[in-house]
Amino acid sequence: MGKWETVRLSDIATLLNGRAYKQNELLKMGKYPVLRVGNFFSNRDWYYSDLELDSDKYCENGDLLFAWSASFGPKIWKGEKVIYHYHIWKILTTERICKEFLYYYLDNVAERVKAEGHGIAMIHTTKREMEERLIPLPPLETQKQIAATLDKVTALIDMHKRQLELLEELVKGRFVEMFGDPATNPKGWTTTPLLDMGYCKNGMNFHTGDSGIEMHCLGVGDFKDLSVIDGTESLPVISLNEAPPEERMLRDGDIVFVRSNGNKALVGRCLVVYPHNTPTTYSGFCIRYRLTSSEVNTTYLLRVLKADSMRKKMSGRGANIQNLNQQILATLDIPLPPIEQQQQFAAFVTQTDKSKSSIQQSLAKLETLKKSLMQEYFG
Repeated sequence: MGKWETVRLSDIATLLNGRAYKQNELLKMGKYPVLRVGNFFSNRDWYYSDLELDSDKYCENGDLLFAWSASFGPKIWKGEKVIYHYHIWKILTTERICKEFLYYYLDNVAERVKAEGHGIAMIHTTKREMEERLIPLPPLETQKQIAATLDKVTALIDMHKRQLELLEELVKGRFVEMFGDPATNPKGWTTTPLLDMGYCKNGMNFHTGDSGIEMHCLGVGDFKDLSVIDGTESLPVISLNEAPPEERMLRDGDIVFVRSNGNKALVGRCLVVYPHNTPTTYSGFCIRYRLTSSEVNTTYLLRVLKADSMRKKMSGRGANIQNLNQQILATLDIPLPPIEQQQQFAAFVTQTDKSKSSIQQSLAKLETLKKSLMQEYFG
């Protein structure tokens, strides 16, 4: 960044405040969608408003936005006209700076702030701090070239992510075709309670001051959108005062659930893990299920547990921190089609997983390339 002049953001852009709402002003249906920080990077439920506001309280396709609290980061809005919430700024740029260039610079800033280790809910900035932030200002043509290069890499990243989504949809579709919805069991398979075919164990609680024994640990942050973790060498390493009991070590084929989290959407998320020979434990915010029955295939069972209808049955009951426990898991009845049919489905998943693995490797390389370019351009 030192090779270019720097200017304050307020010299090349204007930050407009969104509108603060009272809860009774937000509607389930209405004239205008209200873009809140919860919708900024995800497709959470939308709220609406019938209020007619000044033009600067709306954003339209192509506008540059910045969520200054919680979600924290920039977005170039793509879609219909919406009202943007108080925790979001609309950034109007002058002719001195390319809007897309500024977007990538602010995205780099946001990623660096998040990487400092603060909890997402604690990340925020003030309007004054943002306006005083120094922005690199290369020649306008250089800005456009940088933005165009990053656009191309980002488009490839998005394409690979979409390919992974389509493969996941393919697996879900094949599952429903073969077995139907597991909660309603339309094909009338015999059912067995989940805990009659295996048993659960909550994960470990550990403290930052512990030391002496180091090992890999599966935590909530490692789940992401994964279905399988094949090899745990890349998982975070924790320090413990003493070795965990055997019952809190993961084995190949264990299914691990998110047990407790402030984000209700994460509770009940599950994956199967294969540590192979790497000693691996799991955090206290997780619960492990170990299959003991030969009547069910692990891959099939995982897909039963990941079905939306089964996830609804696992919804937590807590007010703030949502929880999954063995009592809830005990209520899950698992349809048991012939084992040969389960294995046929598992073979199909294995083939799609090979395709996913290839795409994920390419995606990782592209994301590394983007990070190196951002570092080169913005420091």
